[in-house]
Amino acid sequence: MKNLIVSAEQNGVLVPVGSISGRNNADACFRYSDEYRKRSGIPVSISLPMQEAPFTAEQTANFFEGLLPEGFTRRTVAQWMHVDEWDYLSILHILGRECLGALCITEAEEGLEASYERIAESKIRELAAEGAVKSAELVTEAHLSLTGASGKVGLYYYEPQVAWYLPAGTAPSTHIVKQSHVRLDAVVTNERLSMMTAERCGLDVPKNFIINTGKGGEHEVLFASRRYDRLFGADCPFVSGLPRPYRLHQEDLAQAMGIPAAAKYERDNDRYLKGMFDVLRKHSADPVSDQLKLWDIVVFNFLIGNTDAHIKNFSLLYGKDMRSIRLAPAYDIISTAIYEQSTRKMAFHIGEAVYLDELTRDSFRQAADEIGLGEKMAMRRFDAMAYRFRHALHESTEALLKEGFSKASEIEERILQTAGIRTAARQHR
Repeated sequence: MKNLIVSAEQNGVLVPVGSISGRNNADACFRYSDEYRKRSGIPVSISLPMQEAPFTAEQTANFFEGLLPEGFTRRTVAQWMHVDEWDYLSILHILGRECLGALCITEAEEGLEASYERIAESKIRELAAEGAVKSAELVTEAHLSLTGASGKVGLYYYEPQVAWYLPAGTAPSTHIVKQSHVRLDAVVTNERLSMMTAERCGLDVPKNFIINTGKGGEHEVLFASRRYDRLFGADCPFVSGLPRPYRLHQEDLAQAMGIPAAAKYERDNDRYLKGMFDVLRKHSADPVSDQLKLWDIVVFNFLIGNTDAHIKNFSLLYGKDMRSIRLAPAYDIISTAIYEQSTRKMAFHIGEAVYLDELTRDSFRQAADEIGLGEKMAMRRFDAMAYRFRHALHESTEALLKEGFSKASEIEERILQTAGIRTAARQHR
């Protein structure tokens, strides 16, 4: 019988909220503790509303398995720790001390202290050079759980020292660091260029930058993104001589909609887009503003050719006390269209179309009507984004070239030839 304690940080304090109990995945159920339910009444997910009864094994897995990494990292962690890859409870126990958002998963008897250990520059170079294997090693060492299939690790960055630290115990990380993907050339430059362009097009994105451990070669660079679910304040405590940020709770839209990670790509026009807007309409503290922000992100992903913008790549961000919900900044934006081996199928339908090459301005008009967004306003924003996209892309390219990343020009040209902007420009009215 396994019993995992689920805690959530609220205003800087880890508060036990409930537990996951069961023999295995098939019968493990999450339940809010009576004390937490009576005292707080703040659920950890829209899909897990406050109730006295335990949730089903399926509801429990849909949310908590959604905290775990996928693909190579998950398989590697499972092999190293001698557990089954599909035993999400065991992997959650191994990696759950530092999750996305404010949750911390531990066993009852664990007494954890927070600390930071400085990482030698040689290890950062190894992370860039050795890719997913090294990130899986650091993930396991620090008990960090970051969702997604790409190799990534959560680290603490102390800018005054230009130094990286590995968090231990309950210490929060501040940045998500990703390495180059062996099958996708110049992917770090691609993501940086895509994110810079998104910001110039008016999207709210986390601060991000390229870590160059050598001369900017494919195996010498990492992509670092500041965690929007971590917040520094004047009253932050210190851990190992470093200011410790507050954790802010978050959940991705798959978790909020009760959809398992395995179904993050829409299968049969399951109306994911409408479901995402419905969540914001019902739960956002500023539903009008957040719906417009989400619309802009969807439009931009089309223009840049990001066919991997599945529902786990959109999230909700909670306030310090977990009582308010807003749409999180845009993240994991990359032009997949420039790679021949990548699918041209979008992660969900937009109107009646799902393939990048079939999407038209009319597809977005249909989508605006379906999701209940004013058509005139939605299409005015579509046209404005399409109009300024090329200039924003070129400005971003020029900035990267000045930093020494020569492949930026090639990526820019490939985006213009393969992404949604090539057809959007012809359809602009």
